[in-house]
Amino acid sequence: MPGRTGGTPLPSQFYDRPAEEVARDLLGAVLVSTIGGATTAGRIVEAEAYVGPHDPASHAAERIGRTARNEAMFGPPGIAYVYRIYGVHWCLNVVTGAEGYPAAVLIRAVEPLEGVDAMRRRRGDHCSDRGLTSGPGKLAAAMGITGRENGHPLDRPPLMILEGEAVDPSEIAVGPRIGVTRAADWPLRFYVRNNPWVSR
Repeated sequence: MPGRTGGTPLPSQFYDRPAEEVARDLLGAVLVSTIGGATTAGRIVEAEAYVGPHDPASHAAERIGRTARNEAMFGPPGIAYVYRIYGVHWCLNVVTGAEGYPAAVLIRAVEPLEGVDAMRRRRGDHCSDRGLTSGPGKLAAAMGITGRENGHPLDRPPLMILEGEAVDPSEIAVGPRIGVTRAADWPLRFYVRNNPWVSR
C-alpha cells in the first residue's frame, strides 16, 4: 500500500503532555513494525490513558510505586512500555509526560494498513480481518511486539509511530476504560466512532 507508511515519526515532544491529550491525538497515527523482517502497519483507532500515580488503575499507582515491571513508565516520553497480561498477551503502551512521572497510553486497536498476510501468519489463519488487531493483545501478536520492545524509542525501527491523518473531532468517541477494576468509569478511552477494528 504505497504511501501508507511513509509518514514522519512523531517526535518525543508530542508525547511530553498529559496522557489523556496524547491518547486522543494518537488516533489516526500509524503504528509501523518491522520486527522479524516483516513490515506491518496499522492506523491507531483506539487508545486508553493511564494518567499518573494518582490513577488507581495504573501499573505505577501510588500503592505500587516503582518496580522492575513498570520501570519504563518512569522513562522519557515517547518510549514503549510493553507488559504481559494473564501470562499470555503482550500489550503496547506509549510513555507520556515528563521523565520520572509515570503515565502512559495503551494502544488498544489498529486498523490494518500493510502486512496483513504477516499479521495473519502470526495470529493464525482462523482470524477474520477484523479480528486481527481489534484489541491490545491481538495487535501486539499481529505486529510481532513482545517484551523485547520494552523501553524502545518509538521514533525509529523496528517499532515506530508515524504521523497520520488527523481524525475529525466529531468522529472521536470517549468512554470508560476496559478490563480494569479500579477507576473503570474514568472517561479515558478514546476511539474512532463506528470503526470496525475498535475492541468490543
